[in-house]
Amino acid sequence: MRNLIYRLCITASIVTIFLTKLSAQKAANPIIYADVPDMSIIRVGDIFYMSSTTMHMSPGVPIMKSKDLVNWKLINYAYDTLANVDALNLTNGKSTYGRGSWASSLRYHNGVYYVTTFAQTTDKTYIYSTKDIEKGPWKKVSFKPVLHDHSLFFDDDGKVYMVTGAGKLRIIELNEDVSGIKPGGIDQTLIENASLPSGNKGGLPAEGSQLFKVNGKYYLFNITWPRGGMRTVVIHRADKITGPYEGKIGLQDLGVAQGGLIDMPDGTWYSYLFRDYGAVGRVPYLVPVKWEDGWPVLGDDGKVPATLDLPDSKGLIPGIVASDGFTRKKGERALPLVWQWNHNPDNSLWSVTARKGYLRLATGRIDTDILMARNSLTQRTIGPVCSGTISLDVAGMKDGDFAGFGLLQKNYGLAGVKINGGNKTITMVNASTGKPEVVQNLPLTQNTVYFKAECDFTDKKDVADFFYSLNGITWVQLGTQLKMAYTIPQFIGYRFALFAYATRTSGGYADFDFFRISDKISGVK
Repeated sequence: MRNLIYRLCITASIVTIFLTKLSAQKAANPIIYADVPDMSIIRVGDIFYMSSTTMHMSPGVPIMKSKDLVNWKLINYAYDTLANVDALNLTNGKSTYGRGSWASSLRYHNGVYYVTTFAQTTDKTYIYSTKDIEKGPWKKVSFKPVLHDHSLFFDDDGKVYMVTGAGKLRIIELNEDVSGIKPGGIDQTLIENASLPSGNKGGLPAEGSQLFKVNGKYYLFNITWPRGGMRTVVIHRADKITGPYEGKIGLQDLGVAQGGLIDMPDGTWYSYLFRDYGAVGRVPYLVPVKWEDGWPVLGDDGKVPATLDLPDSKGLIPGIVASDGFTRKKGERALPLVWQWNHNPDNSLWSVTARKGYLRLATGRIDTDILMARNSLTQRTIGPVCSGTISLDVAGMKDGDFAGFGLLQKNYGLAGVKINGGNKTITMVNASTGKPEVVQNLPLTQNTVYFKAECDFTDKKDVADFFYSLNGITWVQLGTQLKMAYTIPQFIGYRFALFAYATRTSGGYADFDFFRISDKISGVK
C-alpha cells in the first residue's frame, strides 16, 4: 500500500511538472513588452505582417513579420524620410516631438501591400505601396487634407475607402488606383457619435478606426476613453459600408484598447490591441475572439487573459532590438533595422566606415541640449527589465563636446563625457523633474570609457540606473536614479540613445565600439 501511494505521489509530481512546463510554454501578454503602438496587422497566407507608430523617428512606420502572432521581427520601414522640413530635421529651433507620422493602416490587395499614415507635422495623408513588403521599393503618394486615424479599406466591388475622424467618423472614397481622394466620390458622415456605446460622458472621442469585413458584414473598431473610466474598445457593425451602424462595447479591461481583428489559418480569431504601460511605452496585447450572434466577443468572459494558446515568445532580441558591434560585411546595411534616428539625420555626419568596427558621430553645428541635437541613434527599451551597454572612444572630441549614452524621453537621463578645455569629465545628467540637472562630474584621464543603463519597468516601477567603467569589467554607479515618465510632449516609450553634440565648436567626433542590449539587469549598486 505504501509503495502504491509512493508511486501515485511520484506520478502526480511528474504530471504537475509537465503541466507547469506546458503552461510556461504558452505566450503571455503583453506579447511585445516594448513600445509598438497603433498596430495594424494583416495575414497573407500563413505569414502575419504588422505596422506601427514611431512618430518623429527616422526611418518611420516600421514593418514587422511573424508566423505565430507572438514572435515578431523588423523587416522594413515604409519610408526613410517623411519630409525634408525644419521640424523633422531639428533645424532652426524646430522639432516634431509627439507628432511626425501617426497610426498607420496596413493592407494587402491584388498582390500589392499598402501602408497608409498621416502627419500633423506636414498636414498630409500618405500612401506607400509595394509588391515586396520586405525589400521594396515603395511608391509614395501624398495629399491634403490630413485624415486622422484613418483605416484603409478595399471593398469587394473594387471601391476603396478611408474611414477617419474622432467622435464623428467620416467615410471618404479614394480612386481605385489608391492615388488620392476620388473627385465626386463618397464623402459623408459614417457615424455621428461613435463614442456613444461607452456612454456620453465626454473624454477621448472614438478614434483609431480599423474597418474589417467578415461574412458579408462590416465591423468598425475604435478606442474611446470615457471621462472617469478606462480606455475602451467600441465596435460598430453594418450590412452596408455606408451604414447604418449599430454599436456596443467590445472590451473594457485593463485599459487594453485600439486595434482590430486578425484570423489564424486554422480559423481561430484574435483581436490585437495595446495598453499604455508607463515609461516603456504602449505595448501590444492579443485577446481571443469568439463569434456570437454575428458579433466578435473579445476576451475570456470580458477579461484580457494573462496567457494565450499560442507559442511562447522567444524574446525581443534580436527581432525588435539587438546588439551591434558596428562591423559590416559587404552588402550589409550600414545600420540594422532595429536602429532609428531621433528625427531626420544629417547623413554627412555619421559613418560606420570612417573607422572600421565603430560608429562615428561627428558634430556639424552648435547645440545646447540632446533634445535638439541631431544624429542621436536610438533603439527601444524593453520590459520588464533591460540593460544597454556602450564602449566610447573620446579621442576625437573637441572642447565643449558632450557624447555618450542616454535614455531618451522628455525627462531624460545621460551618461557621457564632456570636454572642457584640456580636461575630460564623466558626467551624468538627470532630467527626472523635466529640467536637466548635472548631478555628478568625475575626472577622466583615458580615452576609452564604458557606460551602462539598467531599466526596471516591472509593474510600472519605471526607474533606471547609470553606471560607468574604465575597463568594461568593474562597474561604478553614476549620478542619481532616473525616474522615467511617459510624457505626452514626446508620446513615445524611452529609447536607448547614442549621442554626440558640440556646445562650443563643431568638427569633433565620438567613436562607439559597440552597443549591447540584454533583457536582464545586474543589480549592481
